[in-house]
Amino acid sequence: MFRLIEENLVRQNKAMMLLFFLLEEEFSRLMKNLPQGVSQIELSIQELMRQIGHERVSLRGMVAELAPGAARVRDLFLMMDDELKSEVESLLEKLDVTEQKCGVQAAKNNEMAVALFDQSKTLLEYMHNQIKPKNTSAYAATGRFAQAPSSARLLTGRM
Repeated sequence: MFRLIEENLVRQNKAMMLLFFLLEEEFSRLMKNLPQGVSQIELSIQELMRQIGHERVSLRGMVAELAPGAARVRDLFLMMDDELKSEVESLLEKLDVTEQKCGVQAAKNNEMAVALFDQSKTLLEYMHNQIKPKNTSAYAATGRFAQAPSSARLLTGRM
């Protein structure tokens, strides 16, 4: 069972490294302003996150099966031999470091996406304000130019 736990941690480490590379790729596509490319990468990131979550649930199940009161892999260290314990500690450290990198990169991506959204929103508002008529009485309710009554009605023959 300990080998299954180790294999699970190896898979999680590889998945987290892949997640980090995908986040970097997403950031580069955000910088190049490629929205379709960003959405493709985002779908891959979401699927990978789902798989990582499944691996974590599986790992918790294995830990609970080995030691009913244990909640974490570190709680099993007393049951492991020294070689396996050092391997698992190494894997957990690598996993932690990679998770931290992913968190930092995800925060960068979020800031960039929000900044691009704000920029687009501001530009769209500016363009809308530029094309919006300054004189609000220029158009009638039908969308056509309003015919403003002129003050010279008697001269045009109207009463």
